[in-house]
Amino acid sequence: MIAFLVDQNFNAHIVDGLTRRNSLMELIHVRDIGLAAADDIVVLERAAIQGLVLLTHDRQTIPSFAYQRIVAGLPMPRVFLVRDDMPIAQAIEQILIAAYCFSSEECNGVVRYFPIG
Repeated sequence: MIAFLVDQNFNAHIVDGLTRRNSLMELIHVRDIGLAAADDIVVLERAAIQGLVLLTHDRQTIPSFAYQRIVAGLPMPRVFLVRDDMPIAQAIEQILIAAYCFSSEECNGVVRYFPIG
């Protein structure tokens, strides 16, 4: 199963729901590893180094920083970009489906937008 790095402003209700639905899911919050105030570039680098999927709502900067990493030849972490107005139950369900169905290779170097389809 995919492990996640949870961005600072990611909806806590979604994280709680993911944890309730699968207590074994690895969800590491940026604040728990000293990155609460870190720039997006630093958060993306940590996700890449640790092989984590970044869970974020940040449509403003994360996608462009992620693709800049590709252009620079740096490893690009996987990013699940969830619309912040997406219904919580739908977000939980789609993230769980993605976590179970996408292999690490399918997510590597990709920004996946939620809701899917």
